[in-house]
Amino acid sequence: MKRYQIWSLIGLAIVIAIPFLLNVFFFDDSSSDNGNGNGNGSNGNGNGNGNGDEIHWGVDSASYTDDNMYQCVVDNFGEPEVWGRYLGDREGVSQGLDTDEVDRLHNQDVQILVIYNHANDVTGYDNGVSHAEEAISYAEDLNISDGVALFLDVEPSYPVNAEFLEGWYDTLSDSPYEPGVYGVFDESSSDLLNAFNGMDQQKQENTVVWTAYPQEGITTKDNAPEFNPQGPDNAMVYGWQYGLEAEACNIDTNLFTGDMLDYLW
Repeated sequence: MKRYQIWSLIGLAIVIAIPFLLNVFFFDDSSSDNGNGNGNGSNGNGNGNGNGDEIHWGVDSASYTDDNMYQCVVDNFGEPEVWGRYLGDREGVSQGLDTDEVDRLHNQDVQILVIYNHANDVTGYDNGVSHAEEAISYAEDLNISDGVALFLDVEPSYPVNAEFLEGWYDTLSDSPYEPGVYGVFDESSSDLLNAFNGMDQQKQENTVVWTAYPQEGITTKDNAPEFNPQGPDNAMVYGWQYGLEAEACNIDTNLFTGDMLDYLW
């Protein structure tokens, strides 16, 4: 082979090799750095920056939320991220949510936790179906968004059984809304906890729970306790009403996981 042919082959080999060498020494390092960065970012979100791990402070109230009521909470306790309110009026107990109140809260970037408190006798499957249908009707009248949970309020004095809870669950699961339950889930003395644990396990696992146990007392937003609710083992325990009946503003104080926000309005 002549000398000029040898040099031609060497030149061709160098031209072919240059992209490979660039990829090895530059692009691979860059890709490796990006991969580590993204990996750390994902882990960071999973360890406290993701929605599920964030804790949000809020209130609930049986009283109507006018401008004075909202300002009372802000001045005395802090700015809430969540506000629990009731479907429909219940004389002597609670004022029902209306569209003006919805607009007022949404304009403050407050999400609404929707509560149904019209069942005093929380027993019987058909009774559970009937109350769920009433709750759905209230929600539809307010144009509450699909996917929002409707929380059944079960007070400690109410009789309750698993059949009602399953009727509530089945009806809401077949609607645009999601089944939720509120109450005192005390392991030592709660009829509600026993009734909940008597439900089909899959229904337990797919119910959002807002528990009022244990009680730590009313606090400001800045002085709220660590999130430490007690509720059913198999449920989505995303809300904790840790303080009852504030002297100012007629509110209770709550903590919610980031996952709860998916079920609010």
